[in-house]
Amino acid sequence: MFVYILASKTRRLYVGVTGHLVRRVWEHKAGQLAGFTRRYGIDRLVYFEVIREAIVAIHRKKQIKGYARVKKLALIASMNPSWDDLAESWYANPELADPSLRSG
Repeated sequence: MFVYILASKTRRLYVGVTGHLVRRVWEHKAGQLAGFTRRYGIDRLVYFEVIREAIVAIHRKKQIKGYARVKKLALIASMNPSWDDLAESWYANPELADPSLRSG
């Protein structure tokens, strides 16, 4: 499981949890998920953690969501001080992309 934080260019944040990070980030980037992330252009992966058990991952997501913004910013800076999109290169070469992302 993965707990992740996405950001918009203006640093609006979204905290999520998923079993398949590559696919989930692609869904956000492609605008396939209606709601908050699509409305505010939140599609840049700036932080993630790998957690073995689903229940622990869900608890961690809730914990991070409850953090004050300054604490979330510090968490991101600890892993990604320049706020790079950690998934930027994942979809650059379609032949290297995860097969589950392909249609048909």
